[in-house]
Amino acid sequence: MNFNFLITPLSFAFALGVIVFVHEAGHLLVAKAFGVRVLTFSLGFGKRIWGFRKGETDYRLSLVPLGGYVRLGGENPDEVTDDPREFLNKPRWQRILVYLAGPVMNIVLAILLFAGLFMAGIEVPNLSVIPSEVGAVMKGSSAEQAGLQRGDVILAINGKPSQTWEDASFALATSPNRPVALHVQRGSKVFDATVTPKLDPHYQIGDTAGIAPKVRPQLIKIVEKTPAAAAGFELGDEIWAVDGLAIADSSAFVAYIEGKAGKKVDIEVRRGSSRRTISVTPRNESGKGKIGVGLGFFQRYPPGEALRASVIFNWRICTQTFDVLGKLVSRRVPPGGVFAGPIEIAQQAGAAARVGFKYLLYLMGFISISIALLNLMPIPILDGGQITILLFESVIRRDLSTRFKEIVIQVGFVMVLLLMAMVIWLDIKKLLPPGLIPGS
Repeated sequence: MNFNFLITPLSFAFALGVIVFVHEAGHLLVAKAFGVRVLTFSLGFGKRIWGFRKGETDYRLSLVPLGGYVRLGGENPDEVTDDPREFLNKPRWQRILVYLAGPVMNIVLAILLFAGLFMAGIEVPNLSVIPSEVGAVMKGSSAEQAGLQRGDVILAINGKPSQTWEDASFALATSPNRPVALHVQRGSKVFDATVTPKLDPHYQIGDTAGIAPKVRPQLIKIVEKTPAAAAGFELGDEIWAVDGLAIADSSAFVAYIEGKAGKKVDIEVRRGSSRRTISVTPRNESGKGKIGVGLGFFQRYPPGEALRASVIFNWRICTQTFDVLGKLVSRRVPPGGVFAGPIEIAQQAGAAARVGFKYLLYLMGFISISIALLNLMPIPILDGGQITILLFESVIRRDLSTRFKEIVIQVGFVMVLLLMAMVIWLDIKKLLPPGLIPGS
């Protein structure tokens, strides 16, 4: 029996379950560290379907698996007694740390996930170290019409310096159907060009306007019992030259190897910080030389460098998130390109799991840091909203009225419900055929 249909729901449940567990565990552990009574630790909302009690805390799984919560003793003003263990009887700075612990744990989880993936090695491009040099121009694209050519270096985008391909891809992705001004260098000549990224109807972001980065081919697969395996190639080896000839891209490498069937070739690779030359003889397959490798992108670092790369990577996600939110407010990107609801996340989790478990962990890192940022927003009912209220009370040195807080929480609850309704609608809209909905 084929159980492939279970991959998507199981991957979604695993990804969200781990992320929610880590978030709520942060609240739980810090609350207990400050001696706060913890009444309930729940994964999910609604009716209790399974659980156990340890001490005064009920650990449970609840019916609706879209989040979780920790219920603290004395968290509701109507329930507060003189018990010093009640949450509202604790100093404000302790309450702030309890609220802050959940998002912080999500940040830590994201850093550890990406660091682990960078140590194990993952086949994704590290755009932050790829220079903003054009490696290819698609025929009929906006870039070709603007006169861009292979080898052009993008110096600035919309007046902002562009040093890496990450700068270029982010600017293009967040400018769908809008002209993007490029400042370009070609040899000794510097000129301006304008491209217009097209809107991707599914992801609601811009494409690359027909340009691709210039990257050196890296080995992402080595087939067993092939010339490459016997010669000692390793995953992540970056190809620099063949028989002394510089290699610009994957197509050039493949073309050269195919023309050397049965003849020894010397391949210069970079492995880590050093370079070495490996000799291999391509075997003849239907008149073409093959050595048994797959080419693409690959990132792998030693532990210390992996942790450093992960921190930088997460920081870039944070800064780009706020840049995108700014463009959303100014209506330069559509909401569908910013928000992903449970339906789309489930689809992405299933797709990632089908490719490999590493890619599911990679997606979990993005979701975890995104949930941390969302919870830190100063929206009432979320952690960030509660922290904002406590900070304000600390400044004015008195508590706000219970009635005022109730109104604020009710407003926050409505805001969160409207946000959830919007992202679910956007998810459904992406599943429908283009043009079915007026204006889509």
